[in-house]
Amino acid sequence: MDTVGLRGYTVADAPKPARGPPPMPTLNDIRSTFLNYFEKQGHRVVPSSPLVPRNDPTLMFANSGMVQFKNLFTGVETRDYKRATSAQKCVRAGGKHNDLDNVGYTARHHTFFEMLGNFSFGDYFKSDAIPFAWDLVTREYGIPKDRLLVTVFHTDDEAADIWKKVGVPDDRIIRIATDDNFWQMGPTGPCGPCTEIFFDHGDKYWGGPPGSPEEDGDRFVEIWNLVFMQYEQFEDGTRRELAAQSIDTGMGIERVAALLQGTNDNYATDLIRSLIEASADATSTDPDGPGKTHHRVIADHLRSTSFLIADGVMPSNDGRGYVLRRIMRRAMRHAHMLGSKDPVMHRLVPALVRKMGGQYGELVRAQALIEETLRLEETRFKQTLDRGLKLLDDELAHLPESAALPGETAFKLYDTFGFPLDLTQDALRERGRQVDIGGFDAAMAEQKAKARAAWSGSGEAADATVWFDIAERVGASDFLGYDTEIAEGQVLALVRDGAEVDALAEGETGWVVLNQTPFYGEAGGQIGDTGWLRRLENEDECAEVTDTQRMGGGKLSAHQVTVGRGTIRKGDAVQMEVDHARRGAIRANHSATHLMHEALRRALGDHVAQRGSLNAPDRLRFDFSHSKPLAPDERARVEAEVNDYIRQNAPVATRIMTPDDARAIGAQALFGEKYGDEVRVVSMGARDGSGKGADGNTYSIELCGGTHVTRTGDIGAFVVTADSASSAGVRRIEALTGASAMRHLAEQTERLAQAAAVLKSAPADVPERVRALLDERRALANEVAQLRREVAMSGGAGQGGGVEAREVAGVRFLAQVLSGVSGKDLPALIDEHKARLGSGAVLLIAEAGGKVAVAAGVTNDLTGRVSAVDLVKAAVGALGGKGGGGRADMAQGGAKDASQADAAISAAEAVIEG
Repeated sequence: MDTVGLRGYTVADAPKPARGPPPMPTLNDIRSTFLNYFEKQGHRVVPSSPLVPRNDPTLMFANSGMVQFKNLFTGVETRDYKRATSAQKCVRAGGKHNDLDNVGYTARHHTFFEMLGNFSFGDYFKSDAIPFAWDLVTREYGIPKDRLLVTVFHTDDEAADIWKKVGVPDDRIIRIATDDNFWQMGPTGPCGPCTEIFFDHGDKYWGGPPGSPEEDGDRFVEIWNLVFMQYEQFEDGTRRELAAQSIDTGMGIERVAALLQGTNDNYATDLIRSLIEASADATSTDPDGPGKTHHRVIADHLRSTSFLIADGVMPSNDGRGYVLRRIMRRAMRHAHMLGSKDPVMHRLVPALVRKMGGQYGELVRAQALIEETLRLEETRFKQTLDRGLKLLDDELAHLPESAALPGETAFKLYDTFGFPLDLTQDALRERGRQVDIGGFDAAMAEQKAKARAAWSGSGEAADATVWFDIAERVGASDFLGYDTEIAEGQVLALVRDGAEVDALAEGETGWVVLNQTPFYGEAGGQIGDTGWLRRLENEDECAEVTDTQRMGGGKLSAHQVTVGRGTIRKGDAVQMEVDHARRGAIRANHSATHLMHEALRRALGDHVAQRGSLNAPDRLRFDFSHSKPLAPDERARVEAEVNDYIRQNAPVATRIMTPDDARAIGAQALFGEKYGDEVRVVSMGARDGSGKGADGNTYSIELCGGTHVTRTGDIGAFVVTADSASSAGVRRIEALTGASAMRHLAEQTERLAQAAAVLKSAPADVPERVRALLDERRALANEVAQLRREVAMSGGAGQGGGVEAREVAGVRFLAQVLSGVSGKDLPALIDEHKARLGSGAVLLIAEAGGKVAVAAGVTNDLTGRVSAVDLVKAAVGALGGKGGGGRADMAQGGAKDASQADAAISAAEAVIEG
């Protein structure tokens, strides 16, 4: 094998054959050599950025090493270094950078790859960058100089001269006039010529050098590209030299590994080969047999899916999650074609972690999540794969040889069985068939038309159609907020006063829709995020985000904004920043709601179920099914248990599962959430106190799409502030967490201290002192009431009217106006007067605290002739009131004005007189 070793160690230098071939450098060796080399040249080794770009709204995934440095090149950002080197993980499987269809069928296409790069931000330029590259390639990697050639942009004489100085012959410097050797960030902005290094694999492979008609062959392979950011381009097409000229380079590690390991096939390199062998072992098949392509697809897709999951992407039906699902299902179909009956992908993760976990610690940290996500997805997919493939076979059996599959059938596979179009095309390619794309598009358009009609009749708000139009045109918003609160996005639509507009000017309020966002749209009881938007071209132009809502059937995240300065226009690239403190408080309240839900179930019983919630930054509210108030000991138990699990500081884990699988492990569904084919399952706390909440030991397991703390300890503290009735059979608890809880407790402590000072007692003695005062007050109140009755019965000072009964139509009638006597004392006075009369009627009018009470009584021997109810109604009417009622022997009513007491007594006498 024509292997090439590190530091110039080639086969030609090797010892005699008896001593064996030189050891081949592994992919990990190659990566380390590159990073170490540039670190010695004064470069900062910068870790790979996540696959989901935070600073380029135009990209679905990071696809080159320069993505994380884009703002440094444009001058928007500065850091404490001007030289950097990195090994950047990249994915090309969606959008304009999509290599998915070729993966497994060619030697060098991948969905996941690593890009080695060195970068200069206004520091060194061509005269250093080219010697660095040549020295690394020829001396550190030991690649023979006579197997290398370079390309330059046809007018870049400076680069060509530098290549000659480092030793590249003129006949190995190829001038290219196309944009293959001229790089541009966009229509305007930084740009500049490129120079590339190619390796000649020899005439055993077909192909010609770059620029020739045979350049697409496999003989000459590009291994390194150096971009010289030399100019700034303007809208009129003119260019001027940048004041700070920069360097951006990229070397695909898989291609270099193939070269150094003596092969022209990336899939034969040590890392990918080990994954292929793991696939072969798991499926009990030959890695180089008839299933060779299947193993290659599985090995490649294992890397991309694992890294995407580790970086927070989860399978879904929209956006990045949909691309992930497509990759996963493509690999799973190839495993199925190898004859695998059980899920395979998750069993390969340990092999990947062993190979790449040392460089990428996120793989190690997320290994359990990756394995479970792959297992659940493959288990679910296998349940539909057989049915889908049977439908495909049945349809093909009725078609002429080589005829295209009808688009309606391909759409049915997509819509009913979850087969993406490219998965169907992949299956058909192996049978020499194609899909009628026009028919597929027509079926898709018909479904959208039906959805629009259903939307129009759904009874939504009058302006809902505008949101449906936007959702249909731009697709779902990609939510980044589970793992970041700052990101960049592109403005896709603007809405003001229920209609789309092209811009929001300074001072205007409207709604902004972006392709991706860290802002959480209100749902499931969690209120929407607030924060700020800033135009990337001019940070002085900004808007305040005052709310975030889900529109268009929940597909869109709509940001309500008020433009503070400048103008926000459709198409703008903006930086988005969530109000961090507010989001943190909301997260704490939301996670506390989950813990409280479980604590209530344990304290009150399994009948407890959520009936509504609010997770705001300053408080939480939780409605649940329960028929009576919490007893003091129940409330104390719930509060103490939640705080116990907060102090446990257990990690909060998130998984994606089917609703049925989630419920099977005991997950509680939250009221108000709409669940689709898959759900987010949030777990926290360990029942045994270990902090490790494995299934069966987890304290709280809930289906929830909201944002949560990383560990329960982040909640801080929890205190219940109120327990009340919300509706029939539903109780409402209000509570505080974190700083709000601590402020509440501090205020309560201060109030207790103030009360203790007033009572002249220690805080601990306040309850007993208050009880004693209440007992004393109660005794005094009873004594006062008794004295008032005695005064009233005796007709003493301050009591109006006489206490002597007079004859009215043959009935002894006693009427009395009382002052300072409450209505609740009148029945007892009525009874005493009736007892003294023996036979007769009594009318009492009392005024106390601005209230007038009326009571009447009739002895039993006269109730057939006179009713106390009639007496009260007559008196109350004369006093300007209404109503009154009771029994014939005792009745009461109320009025507002006691000044007409004489008229009220006369009205009662008239009733007796008949």
